[in-house]
Amino acid sequence: MDTPSSIAIYPIDFEAKERVTDIIKQYNSTVDEDHQITYTDVVGLLMSSVTDIINAISYILIAFVAISLIVSSIMIGIITYISVLERTKEIGILRSIGASKKDISRVFNAETTIIGFISGAIGILVTVILIIPINIIIENMTEIANLASLPPFAAVILIAISIVLTLIAGLFPSGVAAKKDPVVALRTE
Repeated sequence: MDTPSSIAIYPIDFEAKERVTDIIKQYNSTVDEDHQITYTDVVGLLMSSVTDIINAISYILIAFVAISLIVSSIMIGIITYISVLERTKEIGILRSIGASKKDISRVFNAETTIIGFISGAIGILVTVILIIPINIIIENMTEIANLASLPPFAAVILIAISIVLTLIAGLFPSGVAAKKDPVVALRTE
């Protein structure tokens, strides 16, 4: 007992843990290497491991979200292109009564913008509705109230991202629609 080989210190909170760590560091800086105290911060190791796991899961989820955004943008582009093909006669009529290529492009860009706004708003609405049962479940399991939330600013940003993505996806089909020859478009059935 005169020369202990290990001592376990259990601080009462994180501030006390930091004070103990600082005291050990101060002591180690004043003595030679043979007399220094080596310590293991178990809580710090656990928190570091949990943080690494959460970061890995976050990166995986971000990858899935990115893939789904790319796929949905491609699908929106395809649907808009099909809309252009089906409305060739309408494009011809619009061009024959004086609509410019920009006007035709604007019609399809407006449609994709509206689709983006509506889909973003539906996504926000579903999220707000799902937050209620999620908060109830979390509160019953952990006694932490209102953990899940969607700030209004974030909702606006998400709707704006939805609009921008659908607008970008509709640029190619709207360009195709604008380039259609009105005479050929009027002859199609």
